[in-house]
Amino acid sequence: MELIENLEHITRPFKNAAITIGNFDGVHIGHQALFHEVIARADEMDGVAIAMTFDPHPLRVIDHNKTLSLITLKEQKLELISASGIDVLICMPFTREFASMSSRAFVEDLLVKRVGMKAIIAGEDYTFGRNREGNINLLKQYASEMEFEVIIYDWIQTSSATPGRISSTRIRKLVADGLVADASKLLGRFYQVRGIVVSGRNRGGKLLGFPTANIVIQEELCPKAGVYAVTVECIGNKFKGVANIGYSPTFSDHIFTVEIHILDFHNDIYGNKIRVNFVKRIRDEIKFSGLSELSDQIRSDIDYARVILSQVI
Repeated sequence: MELIENLEHITRPFKNAAITIGNFDGVHIGHQALFHEVIARADEMDGVAIAMTFDPHPLRVIDHNKTLSLITLKEQKLELISASGIDVLICMPFTREFASMSSRAFVEDLLVKRVGMKAIIAGEDYTFGRNREGNINLLKQYASEMEFEVIIYDWIQTSSATPGRISSTRIRKLVADGLVADASKLLGRFYQVRGIVVSGRNRGGKLLGFPTANIVIQEELCPKAGVYAVTVECIGNKFKGVANIGYSPTFSDHIFTVEIHILDFHNDIYGNKIRVNFVKRIRDEIKFSGLSELSDQIRSDIDYARVILSQVI
């Protein structure tokens, strides 16, 4: 996949470009199906399949008071879109100047003249341009005038057991509520966070006998406090693990941490970047009477996690 992060690098229009545009936070199975539609249309036209996304997320620029935790940070989002088979990803720097572009200038100057758009695949609710002044009806008017095709894409719905459209907003709520197993059904993979292993409070191994890798979650969405069965990708391999998210109420120091005990693992990985995949929530955080009771519960959590993860790796 070709990655373009500066429009000046597009020196001439792409051949018969089929394009879709969006934030694609999470790159969930709805997004993935959309990319496949773009690829199929590009193939029919002997053209180029293009996705356009934005960095940072537009809400962080337009509304500074809006708190938005992301399902996928830029690094992971680019990886996932690349894996979809898209030919070109245009990652537009989202600025207030860009946000002020009129709907006509966005379509005519950017998409048609610079990118070479011959087909755009979008949902019925697609909006574009300054103050979201453009909609599907206006896009169809431009299409007739500027000679490109508008393909309306029907968003994928979930099963009858959990009806509704698959959306990033819905996935955010599931993760925030700790329902990571349900979120994985909409993502098409396990929810993942990434981080550098940092020094913790130096008690997991010494006090409890269960050493942990501690990471700091910043812009990405943090699952609800509690204990989770996870897999951990590090040093070129994947391992089973148990993650604890929260304030460790037994110790009463009120410090938020994300701690991962990697099962059957003895390597020193301080300073290494790891990827943590959340498979299933095991329980809430609990305040125990002392270290012995906490250690017993951790052993029970590990045993349960092994059962859950035996179906995964």
